[in-house]
Amino acid sequence: MAPSTTVADPQPSSTTDSFNSNAAAENDIRPFFVLHKASSGSKPTATVKAKRRIESPSPKLAKKFEIESVDEEDGQFFSTLRLKVFETVWSKIENTIQDVLRDSNSKVFSGVHNWICESFESIRSSGALSLSEAVRSCPVLSQPSSKQLFTALVLTRNLEMVDDLSTFEDLGLHLKSQGCHVAKLSSMDFSAKNGVGGCLRGLLRQFVMPTIDVADVTILASWYRENGNQKNPVVIIVDDTERCCGSVLSDLILILSEWAVKVPIFLIMGVSTAHDAPRKILSANALQRLCASRFTLSSPAERMDAVLEAVFLKPCSGFTVSHKVALFMRSYFLCQDGTLTSFVKTLKIACLQHFSLEPLSIMLEHFCQDNQLPGEGTGLLTEATMKHAFDLPSVTRYPSEFTICYYFIRGHMLEELLVRNKITRSTCEMLPQFLLDLQRMPNPWSIVVLCIYEAGKFDKLRLLDIFCETLDPEARYLKYFAPSAILNSQSHVSGRNSVIRRVLRKLRDLSPAQLSSLLKSWESLTAEFSEINEKVMELHPFMRNVEAAGQRPGLPTSPKKHASRSHSKLEKELKAMTDKISAVIEFMLREYMKPVETVPFNEILCFKNVDKLQSALLGDPRGRIQSDLLESHSILNCLCCSQRGTTLLPSVHDTSIL
Repeated sequence: MAPSTTVADPQPSSTTDSFNSNAAAENDIRPFFVLHKASSGSKPTATVKAKRRIESPSPKLAKKFEIESVDEEDGQFFSTLRLKVFETVWSKIENTIQDVLRDSNSKVFSGVHNWICESFESIRSSGALSLSEAVRSCPVLSQPSSKQLFTALVLTRNLEMVDDLSTFEDLGLHLKSQGCHVAKLSSMDFSAKNGVGGCLRGLLRQFVMPTIDVADVTILASWYRENGNQKNPVVIIVDDTERCCGSVLSDLILILSEWAVKVPIFLIMGVSTAHDAPRKILSANALQRLCASRFTLSSPAERMDAVLEAVFLKPCSGFTVSHKVALFMRSYFLCQDGTLTSFVKTLKIACLQHFSLEPLSIMLEHFCQDNQLPGEGTGLLTEATMKHAFDLPSVTRYPSEFTICYYFIRGHMLEELLVRNKITRSTCEMLPQFLLDLQRMPNPWSIVVLCIYEAGKFDKLRLLDIFCETLDPEARYLKYFAPSAILNSQSHVSGRNSVIRRVLRKLRDLSPAQLSSLLKSWESLTAEFSEINEKVMELHPFMRNVEAAGQRPGLPTSPKKHASRSHSKLEKELKAMTDKISAVIEFMLREYMKPVETVPFNEILCFKNVDKLQSALLGDPRGRIQSDLLESHSILNCLCCSQRGTTLLPSVHDTSIL
């Protein structure tokens, strides 16, 4: 029986109730309001609803709805899974980058700590002070040497401060782990408005008590002589000296130098341009109080090469980029601010774009796990993923190299699905094997790139330039390689500025010592890859001939004539050696220089959409607003507007644009 459509009339309310309801409505501040509501037309009755519930859909329509529901659930599941895999992959990349930067700075950090220890021992050897002497306001010693403030000038060679912030944070943590008392001041603390009192309050809050509001250096001296703090040195880090107010920094140096014996303070000043930068901002009296030592961090280009090698050329996450994306990232790094932070940001956006665009990117989680096929035992190789894998452009380009097929298991039956060519049962499990080959592929390629980089160091070539060129899948030397052709060509084979051409030309000018150093580095790089290592080991006899020709003693009867013969003999051996090295380079490029874009299924791990990356970094706000307005129905999820296509109804509120 259908439910009744009769609705009982509401009971009349009193005037007081009406007043209270109106007041409550005025005070009812909701977080949102309905701006656009679909017109319902004629109001449906309850009887009609009951009839529609009783009606059963046709079998075809029910099956269609069921398939769409399952596909939507699968899509949500894989989208969530891809986000989790992205977080895993990026965490691995980020940890690798942090380890590389920590290792690149470890030598300088150790040097700074050793300098602090040696200087601290020299101060303590002059004699310890009692508590009353330490907190006395007047200086204990009047000799000029007693007012020297030990200072470390750390040259960062960065144009922007963004990279230096993390560097000095790591330096402070390193010194704290060694037992030093560390406080860090930024250029904002050295403002003319706050004066030197603001700097002293900042130091006391970090050393003594966070809530202290007194600028009295005697409090620091009293704290240092109590509770056993005098056993360790006090370190003050100023991360950006060139942006500090010179007069405030000079005043702080003068005050701290008066207490140099009472409180052994070590000042670490970060400079980005040159070691003599403090001369331009400090007063003459402040400069006389500094006993400076110099330390130099690795350059941004050197750090970039180290990060590039660890992330892309050594086992890390499996994620990589295409030739065009690498060129854009290099251009963005060089033309924007030249900081490693900007490069890491670009890399993260590229990685995120890759996981949002490529469904099979979820397999990257298993690429760094040894002895496991990607997707094996995870349920990722479903019918849909197999079909998508064999429809990838890198697969359809080479139909003759392997059979295009995919499979799925339903119960205990293996069903083989024909896509393009006739297949056999033995070809059904080729996808996991292809993925495993793709997992192992970068190893010889990265070894070749690193070998070229070692040779390019003698010509001051950067790994970033070599990496971009060796990623090019259209490079002609990959198909038609000849060292003489590259040396004599201007632009037809590898380009006027080709790094391969520069490396081969530089080989002619290397000395025997440089050739020996190159041979040792190649031997170390190829130790785990026997095919290339054998070719490198064949160069040792030629290297011994070069060394013997250079060490041959002259004859006493005709020294000039014999010296000329010895020189010609050395040149002959050097030419034979460089020819052999060129032949080894030819062998490596011909056999193992296969960029990732030339192998099947490379879309799984290689990001190629340079337009998406450029739009995300450089931005196109006008075009983005226009496209969002044209697709507003998909953003608002409005049913009535979606039925009208991309045309908006007049009933849509203007604030919907926001």
